[in-house]
Amino acid sequence: MNTVTKGIDDIITNEKVVKRWSNAVEYLPVNLFGSVMGIAGLSLAWKLASKVFGTPAIIGEIIGIISAIIFITLSILYIIKLYRFTDKVSEEFNHPITGNFFGTITIAFLLLSIVLEPISKFLSYTLWIGGSLSTITMAYIIVQRLMIRKQDQMHATPSWLIPGVGTLDVAIAGGSMPFTWGREINLFTFAIGSVLALFFLTIIFSRLIHFDPMSERLTPTKMILVAPFAVGFLSYTEIIGHIDFVASILFYFGLFIFIILAGQIFRKRLPFSVAWWAVSFPMAALSNAALKYADYYGGWPLKTIAALILVFLTIVITFIFIKTLVFLYKGKLLKPS
Repeated sequence: MNTVTKGIDDIITNEKVVKRWSNAVEYLPVNLFGSVMGIAGLSLAWKLASKVFGTPAIIGEIIGIISAIIFITLSILYIIKLYRFTDKVSEEFNHPITGNFFGTITIAFLLLSIVLEPISKFLSYTLWIGGSLSTITMAYIIVQRLMIRKQDQMHATPSWLIPGVGTLDVAIAGGSMPFTWGREINLFTFAIGSVLALFFLTIIFSRLIHFDPMSERLTPTKMILVAPFAVGFLSYTEIIGHIDFVASILFYFGLFIFIILAGQIFRKRLPFSVAWWAVSFPMAALSNAALKYADYYGGWPLKTIAALILVFLTIVITFIFIKTLVFLYKGKLLKPS
């Protein structure tokens, strides 16, 4: 009798746990897909480091597999959220700040197409095509929305850069694609991303200078301001095939902005939130840019800069990853914000 009772209690307990986690999906933030971008970018940086410094290539491969697993897990959970809590997803998508982070999903496709290329060419090509189409579509939707609706200047945060400027990632992944039309797609998306970067940066800097400071919770997203220059460098050099004066300007100004923002973000005791993942992918882009620049020109000063950024990036992402797991375990991650 006791065994039966215990069995029933276990079933009830398990059902409660499943129901609790199922309901928690309602509060799964789309911002978490930024973690895939950051970790995939870290994977690519370590792969490039194996060429520049001779570090074991297996490091980048393992990190790449982790990024793919996280992407699959988040995708499944977010599809469940879309099915069960469609109104919540719609609310997130239409939010003037959070809605921009849907661009991290499409960019994750592009980065994973590079990460997984050694494993499967077909999968890599499929991810790139899907990522390119969805990234262009996302840029269209966001820009269209900005043009037909009156915008509050206070909503002009660095997250605005994600959907539009994300099109720069198409060329980074598309440089190795064997399609005859690939070059035109790369040029098309580079044109979109580079011009939108100029447009949005003007608006965002105006907001940061002339209006009240961003909230502490959103302060980590300032690091996204590095992305147009670091990603622009990677995209531009992938298209032209070498590093020239323009590429050098993009790299060094991105490095300058990073130094300024690092002092603002990492010196303060800012509260931890999912927004911290917004630090990871711009830093990963800068790390890849620094490694590519050092590999092209050589010299110990450039290699030292590249090594320092890579080490710092690895420490930051490891910290954010562990902190996210702790928040998940304590029930602080999947809750109303």
